[in-house]
Amino acid sequence: MHPNAAFRSNDDSLAFVAAQGFAHIFGQTPDGPRVAHAPVLVSAAGTLMFHLARGNALAQHLDGLTALISVGGPGHYISPNWYGEPANNVPTWNYQAVEIEGPVRAMSMDELEELLHVASATFEPRVGENWTMHKMERPRAEAMMRAITGYELTPAAIRTTLKASQNRSETDAAGVITALERLGETEGAARIRAARKTS
Repeated sequence: MHPNAAFRSNDDSLAFVAAQGFAHIFGQTPDGPRVAHAPVLVSAAGTLMFHLARGNALAQHLDGLTALISVGGPGHYISPNWYGEPANNVPTWNYQAVEIEGPVRAMSMDELEELLHVASATFEPRVGENWTMHKMERPRAEAMMRAITGYELTPAAIRTTLKASQNRSETDAAGVITALERLGETEGAARIRAARKTS
């Protein structure tokens, strides 16, 4: 996470993770560090649930491992030309990210199946669709489930960065907001306003 305390966020980190829905999952294996990329769901209890193909280089090592999940959101390159004194500044990047560290356990097949039902119920509406596993023939669904493993990570530490020009002057922040809006990046401009509690 960014070392500048100005970029610590009081936002609900797990809500951000749930909204993004995709993560990088890091773990140390006997073959060295590995990363997997997978959709992630946040349970009502605040744990993170995901599944990986059994052939994934990290999958066979995750059960019982302390892993790190990293979730990033949209970000924006910030040009020094947008500041009041461009010659005295350097480029940077605004972004939001959450790191969650904790022990991982492998799910049972029943838990995995429930995870897959929750995943389709969560993500299908986001694209205006309604697919469910019930549309698959049962033998095919069971064969596909045997090719993956479900996991649950219980957070032991959550670290959040929201870098939205909080360390800049009002003039500089206004310049960045104007530039982002000119580029059509209204969400990035809105994040700066929200972080600075301005309208």
